Amino acid sequence: MPAPPRILLTGATGYVGGRLLKTLEARGYSVRCLARRPANLAGKVADTTEVVTGDLLDPDSLSHAMAGIDAAYYLVHSLGSSGDFEAGEAAGAQNFADAARAAGVSRIIYLGGLGAVSDTTSPHLRSRWRVGDILRSSGATVIEFRASIVIGSGSVSFEMVRALVERLPVMITPRWVSVPAQPIAITDLLDYLQAAVDVLADGSRIFEIGGADVVSYGGLMQEYARQRGLRRRMIAVPVLTPRLSSLWLGLVTPVYARIGRKLIDSLRHASIVANPAPPGAFGIRPMGIADAIATAIRNEDRDYAATRWSDALSSSGQERVRGNVRFGTRLVDTRTATVASPPDAAFEPVRRIGGSTGWYSANTLWKLRGFLDLLAGGVGVRRGRRHPSDLAVGDTVDWWRVESYEPGRRVKFYAEMRLPGRAWLEFEVTPARNGGSIIRQTAEFDPIGLAGLIYWYALWPAHACVFRGMIRGIAKAGASK
Repeated sequence: MPAPPRILLTGATGYVGGRLLKTLEARGYSVRCLARRPANLAGKVADTTEVVTGDLLDPDSLSHAMAGIDAAYYLVHSLGSSGDFEAGEAAGAQNFADAARAAGVSRIIYLGGLGAVSDTTSPHLRSRWRVGDILRSSGATVIEFRASIVIGSGSVSFEMVRALVERLPVMITPRWVSVPAQPIAITDLLDYLQAAVDVLADGSRIFEIGGADVVSYGGLMQEYARQRGLRRRMIAVPVLTPRLSSLWLGLVTPVYARIGRKLIDSLRHASIVANPAPPGAFGIRPMGIADAIATAIRNEDRDYAATRWSDALSSSGQERVRGNVRFGTRLVDTRTATVASPPDAAFEPVRRIGGSTGWYSANTLWKLRGFLDLLAGGVGVRRGRRHPSDLAVGDTVDWWRVESYEPGRRVKFYAEMRLPGRAWLEFEVTPARNGGSIIRQTAEFDPIGLAGLIYWYALWPAHACVFRGMIRGIAKAGASK
């Protein structure tokens, strides 16, 4: 049997590229990732995957990355960059095409944007098409996919839809909200991208791809609200400039204003598949929007989405590891403490948490919260725990239930108290680099509508006191073992 093709993947720190990396690794491909900062992929790649340093704007760094490569994925663009992003994208694509030609790369797979050609085409979409033209100048067979909105847990479009629906009972909707599009689920998109490695092609081809339904952003918001059981009212207005819309998105969603501006610019015209890929070319039957949104919501119930749009370096988002942060529409408080004890000893206080041991800080506040929950018809603090030190998945610990458990390393609790949303509390203990252990404590809240947001922020001062004291108390107890 012929050896599998050697693949170069760009954009592995981004949303689509990060997801595709896992797909390619799972199917046994030999993958090399090009990254400006390889450290950002530490712990995210398989042992068989190679990571090399390179920058599309530095031609000399691309020759080593291209050596021995059969097929290369071009999954980078400057949605989150400032300045003349069109010139930057063109320069990066030209350097990539030149390096591919010099290395004899036979195939390039590129993800571009879907839309009709017109005099008012947005700069973002125009740049996407130009990149495709530049890549075709490499002499390689270029498989270019043109897609509209991508729906999946962590995608920029899904994050925007979810944030707007969750936070705003009444929405003023500008004209772009009603423009028709043909969204595609991230799982279907990944199937197309993976299949492009082996698809038969006499030369370079452009394939327009989309899901089974044509729907606007307004339709996406209505479907999301339906599946979440939320009643939302949308009031259409004839004008609202892209600039004002982007500033509004930056205020009420996790989407940065400059990304929102480029996104909205590209939504002023319909993005519908006009020339679909031949049914037999890929053998893929894309799902409809209801299934795509249901899958995205279901995937949010994992620890976190596998990758997020904000993982990309160009998004310029700064990770915060302590205190109150947003993760999509989820609200997260994560804190760490380092102790000299080995992991097993450091985990011992976590194993005994709740019940007669208490919560290592502000036990009076915990009991008051449980009493209020009891008055509201919840479980309160009556349940305690099955055993003072043993834990197992499904065990109750006061008003929490053990959702997942790895002895000596990690436990995650799901809250069963009455809340305007869903809540989790997780503890993880890992070895520290210079000895001892790192204890990470993460409280996560998924608010339902405006009531959930009001609840979280109204209680934030109390939460901050409790969470800060809890990690200190656990660290103190773990250090004494």
